[in-house]
Amino acid sequence: MLSMRSGSLLAAALASILLVGCGALVPKLPVEKSGIPAQWPLPPSTGTGLQLPQPVTTSADNTPTTDNTPVNGKAVADVGWRDFFVDPNLEELIALALANNRDLRVAVLNVERASAQYRIQRAARVPSLVATGAVTRAGGEALPVTEDASVTAGVAGFELDLFGRVRNLSVAQLQRYFAEEAARRAAQLSLVAAVANAYLTLGADRELQRVAQEALENRQQALTLTRERHKLGAVSALDVSQAETEVETARTDAARYSGQVARDVNALTLLAGAPIDQALLPSHFDLRVSGLGELPAGLPSEVLLRRPDVRQAERLLRAANANIGAARAALFPSISLTGRAGYTSEELSGVFDSGTRIWSFSPQVNLPIFTGGRNLANLKSARVDRDIALAQYEETIQSGFREVADGLALTQTLAEQKASQEALVAAAKRADELSRARYESGRDSFLVLLDAQRTLYGAQQSLIATQLAEQANRVLLYKVLGGGWNETTR
Repeated sequence: MLSMRSGSLLAAALASILLVGCGALVPKLPVEKSGIPAQWPLPPSTGTGLQLPQPVTTSADNTPTTDNTPVNGKAVADVGWRDFFVDPNLEELIALALANNRDLRVAVLNVERASAQYRIQRAARVPSLVATGAVTRAGGEALPVTEDASVTAGVAGFELDLFGRVRNLSVAQLQRYFAEEAARRAAQLSLVAAVANAYLTLGADRELQRVAQEALENRQQALTLTRERHKLGAVSALDVSQAETEVETARTDAARYSGQVARDVNALTLLAGAPIDQALLPSHFDLRVSGLGELPAGLPSEVLLRRPDVRQAERLLRAANANIGAARAALFPSISLTGRAGYTSEELSGVFDSGTRIWSFSPQVNLPIFTGGRNLANLKSARVDRDIALAQYEETIQSGFREVADGLALTQTLAEQKASQEALVAAAKRADELSRARYESGRDSFLVLLDAQRTLYGAQQSLIATQLAEQANRVLLYKVLGGGWNETTR
């Protein structure tokens, strides 16, 4: 009785040690120290725009959780791209790209592959039952023919996961699967933004092409007038040469923008992954493509945790941390079980007769005594991989903070630039009209008119570039704040 009690106590103590050891092999997930401020440097704003969610908190298992209750609107990450973009043609192009883009298709296939790899790794946590049947006939010239038949089922090489090695490998693969899913989301966000930017660029280049064509027509009219005045002796041949120079300059710009428009169409077609209906392409530059308004002050930087690239980096960090537990478990003994049961007989017809049952059970204990330092090196490599993943996670957060901060910094300055450029274009148009009238009446030289034309042409080009930059910055903010995953607003 005493020996049985001692054996029970010893078994309980051994089980406790194993359980404690299994839990202690995986280190605590390190806390990231990216060093970013709690708030972004938002410019002063009194506009009404899309509100962002409440600050993100962390649950007991370090999983980011967000209070999705909107403050005075919707979170940017929850605004669907069909609600963010107001141009129906652009929406159709985005839908076409999401259905046919090859890069996004590769990202989806990577998720499916990671899922299959996780299922393969998870299968090692349960025994694999294998059934076999065999018949052997043997004989010779001087030997009788013998027959041996057997039917067995059993488990081969199942490892008892005493220290969590197999479980941690499964957890690591699961985290890599989650990382691939986050990568797919990041690919979709990038694709939505890329299609929008290509669409905006095409519209801007067509607008520049139109401005260049108008400049060409105006300068051709000015050249015709200058030649007539030269015949009458009102102007010199120098004025004619200068007018011809301006005409050829405008002709060169018109041809250059035509080439850029063709390249923009090719880029948009590649992103869409399928032929595009020409009716969906922009004929001019629309300033109402995006619908993101001004952002509120006091925007918390914790919303970065909703970005898919940040979540991908976090999942890879968790996978690397689980690999440390698996590498530590490799330093301890492991037990593998092999067993089978079935029937055997000297005749195939009598396999299942009474008295033909067989069984075998052969546990195997593997104790790493000397491995040449391989297991310790694997553990060190796993720790270094975890530290690398932590640094990459922190860098991803820092990069995301900079992208959002840059977009926010340009929000107000681009609006001011656009207002200034619009005023400049209006003033340049008035100056061009006055200079043309004074030149035609003979009160000013052709150089004055030429300078007014150049000023107007440059101001129109700068205004289009500023408008494009403002729209592209809105798309950038939508992307870096996690928008573009949902088709419609949740």
